[in-house]
Amino acid sequence: MKQFTTLLLAVLSHSVLATNAPKNIIMMVGDGMGPAYTTAYRMYADDPSTPEVEQTVFDRLLVGMASTHPDIVSGFVTDSAAGATALSTGVKSYNGAIGVDTNKKPVQTVLELAKIQGRKTGVAVTSQINHATPASFGSHNESRQNYDQIADSYFDDKTNGQFVLDVMLGGGWKYFIREDRNLVEQFKEAGYQYVDKLSQLSTVSTGTPLLGLFADSGMPWALDSSNQRRLPTLTKAAIRQLENDQGYFLLIEASQVDWAGHSNDIGSAMAEMHDLALTLEWLEQYINENPDTLMVLTADHSTGGLTIGAKGNYSWKPQWLKNLKASPAEIGKQLITVKNKGALASNLLGFELTQEEIASLNVIESDELKPYHKAISKILDGRSDTGWTTSGHTGVDVQIFAKGMGSERFTGHLDNTEIAQTVFELLRDKK
Repeated sequence: MKQFTTLLLAVLSHSVLATNAPKNIIMMVGDGMGPAYTTAYRMYADDPSTPEVEQTVFDRLLVGMASTHPDIVSGFVTDSAAGATALSTGVKSYNGAIGVDTNKKPVQTVLELAKIQGRKTGVAVTSQINHATPASFGSHNESRQNYDQIADSYFDDKTNGQFVLDVMLGGGWKYFIREDRNLVEQFKEAGYQYVDKLSQLSTVSTGTPLLGLFADSGMPWALDSSNQRRLPTLTKAAIRQLENDQGYFLLIEASQVDWAGHSNDIGSAMAEMHDLALTLEWLEQYINENPDTLMVLTADHSTGGLTIGAKGNYSWKPQWLKNLKASPAEIGKQLITVKNKGALASNLLGFELTQEEIASLNVIESDELKPYHKAISKILDGRSDTGWTTSGHTGVDVQIFAKGMGSERFTGHLDNTEIAQTVFELLRDKK
């Protein structure tokens, strides 16, 4: 009797869950976005005129935590490729792997299954569209460094005779328009619309395949973009193209949180987090209006070892990050060729530099960007009391955020592979 009762409960449980299968699935990756980033963003976004520190969209949508380690052959700290492969396939692999297992054999991704089921599929990212994360959902390769091969695979490799991706939005001109092959022309001949300016996204015909490339490789930093809401713009355009009666699967990546972490650049990091937060806020409303949609966001890993508070000061001062007129990288680029470095830096940072800070710029004797970028970032670190432990990745657990149909399945502590496995279950549960 006990066994029968257990079996009956299991069947009933599966039956209830099976009816809770979303039509549309939006997976999001905040690349490099460990917990310190969402905490820092709460303080950065805080209204200083009120006594409390207000919640952000990340706080509202938080449901769990996830471990991030790759297959043991690569140790305990993942790269973006192995992290994305775990999130796309539910399988641990080695660092550098793109949608393949440790034997370099292709493994089906959640996006590919969605395509097989008749859903439309897409990626909207601020990196190049053949970068590690989008590639791990829509391609298979033994190395993330094989950028041209990955770009080619988007055209050459088919699922049930169809292109794997109906919508591709991000950067990547140099990989898709090459001397040996012009993939843009090939996609256009195959029926895809093509745009190369964000402003053109509002004019494309809906419901048709779309390729949009907006930079040579990764898109400009949010701080340097003419449209500083670039990720919401990409997201809205992708969803407009993908919506249909059969449903869709969309991967969205805030790619450059990670790049800011690698550069130990807190100014760009907070601007990239704001770009992602605006996207999430729009998606909150979209899901309220489209309750048959699931959104799940996590990070592949954390980058930079971001520390809120440095040198034992027991303080963090994000107000110094709020008036930047350009990214530290762009400020550094302009400093290379000007004589009055202090005046230019003060103008673009939005505050007057001290003589000591100006001296730190004047002593640089280089015509390369990196020393200036690093010097500007160091000034912002000093002003804000920001610390960093590395220019690489760390092995900490990351957060899971979810909303919509099926979101209850992502609560608690999961391994990153369990996120993909749960998405597979939700795809297969659809009636």
